[in-house]
Amino acid sequence: MKSEAGTSKGAPGEVLVCFAMKEEAGAFRKIAAQKPAVSLLLTGIGPRNAAKSVREFLANKTPARVLTCGFAGALIPGLPIGAVVFETDDAPLREALTAAGARPVKFHCADRVATTTREKQELRRSTNADAVEMESGIIAGICRERHLPCATVRVISDAADEDLPLDFNRLSKPDRSLDYGKLAWAVAKSPQKIGALRRLQRQTKFAAAELAAVLAQLI
Repeated sequence: MKSEAGTSKGAPGEVLVCFAMKEEAGAFRKIAAQKPAVSLLLTGIGPRNAAKSVREFLANKTPARVLTCGFAGALIPGLPIGAVVFETDDAPLREALTAAGARPVKFHCADRVATTTREKQELRRSTNADAVEMESGIIAGICRERHLPCATVRVISDAADEDLPLDFNRLSKPDRSLDYGKLAWAVAKSPQKIGALRRLQRQTKFAAAELAAVLAQLI
């Protein structure tokens, strides 16, 4: 867990903004640095890491609201790369996100990366969700336990009809972070995938900027 704390416990209007990875938070970090009421938390990847990190944070601080953010994979064709989507039970957050241009969707919180079109189709069939992510479902549940206003705010980084260039589940360390040694070996074995990996990198950079622009309107 990595926390960049803002104001002290119970400060009016304080918001906790959670991301799993630094790549998701990069475009938003400069905005957050100018907002003393914002605490930015890097939780790590997956439900287990997210639960541990958020519970530790909330043991010491009580924000006014929580935003759980990052990338998501589309499960339906109507969500293009860069679309900012959200889910919340909180009426003021719903109104603010809609005004900022985000779309309401249903999320599925998975324990692994959906890497193929076929896997995304199966998730859509079995869950009826519009998008898939790996941390926000558990974070939202923790917030409900504590009666904290919370919104999942995600940006589409890969489309429903798009296979990821590699199976990132197989390239992870036990803590779910990316093992760059395994990544380098996978690329060495399949150099023809370098172009697709570069394209994915461009997509995620664009997506992170789109997400940051929406979040800037909420804080």
